[in-house]
Amino acid sequence: MLPPVELRPAFNITRASHVTITVSDLQRSREFYTEVAGLVVSDEDSGTCYLRGLAEACHHSLTLVQSPDAGKIRRMGFRVRDEAELELAHDWFGQRGLDPIWVEQPFQGRTLHVSDPDGAKLELCAHMEVRPRVFLDVMNHRGARAQRIDHFQTMTTDMQRICGFYNELGFRYSEYIAHDELLLAAFMYRKGTCLDLAIVPGHSPRLHHFAYTVSESHDIFTACDVAGLLGYPMAVERGPGRHGPGGMLFVYILDPDGHRVEFFNSHYQTIDLEIEPVRWDAASLSTNLRWGLPAPERWYFEASPFEGVPLAAPEQKPNPETLERYLARLHPADAG
Repeated sequence: MLPPVELRPAFNITRASHVTITVSDLQRSREFYTEVAGLVVSDEDSGTCYLRGLAEACHHSLTLVQSPDAGKIRRMGFRVRDEAELELAHDWFGQRGLDPIWVEQPFQGRTLHVSDPDGAKLELCAHMEVRPRVFLDVMNHRGARAQRIDHFQTMTTDMQRICGFYNELGFRYSEYIAHDELLLAAFMYRKGTCLDLAIVPGHSPRLHHFAYTVSESHDIFTACDVAGLLGYPMAVERGPGRHGPGGMLFVYILDPDGHRVEFFNSHYQTIDLEIEPVRWDAASLSTNLRWGLPAPERWYFEASPFEGVPLAAPEQKPNPETLERYLARLHPADAG
């Protein structure tokens, strides 16, 4: 069921690194990510804001870009080990007809732009400028006190094809969800924890969410409290709860333009090669949560599209257990 993993890929991606999103109101989004998430501003101008987590030394993990085409993903970023690896990446993508191009990006220098087979826009870089880590600057911490960016979750119309593509890049499986022989979700990593990239079925290419780690479980509740105080009570979309896969405490919150960000309290290590991926049976509710209610329908079907890329529909629409279906089954008289 799982495509084979290339343990010695042509070049080395080291981790999920950064993401660029478009927003309708830069100041409002800046407030959300500094006050609710607790990110800190590295640099900004009238149209762009670069932010990083409290434990991050690299210049940015999130870039907000003011745009009339708000609510889109401009690029999903990964780091490679060094400039030599970046050259190897350029050659590898070129040999597969994916048309990589070189660009100069602020605070990153030479950067590689390419799209995966679904059309998701990727960005690879080897370097960033650095700023002081501020995780000990406790007097100035805000909201969830987000520490570092951890992973992305994307949607695809072809699980086998797109998982196989990232497996060629050295992404290994930590866990997966399946129904009989049908692969429904794959959780993959490069940095030695259990996740850098999750892939699920759906209209694609879209980014379902990006995720930040927090230090303490109460930081998750603080994010919810601050979101409510700032006028976003309905933006707390799913959770707090505890995942089945990964086992992390989590919450998903929608930003002012509908981008979904997860805050969670980190996870386990998966460095050793003899560790086999964990299979979860999709027929069990525990695949979604150790405890709590299922996710609302929009959590499964709404996501941020990539800027300028047409969407494709999956051959078979996913049929998850949603909060709406769960409640209708409990109270069938109220469902109509």
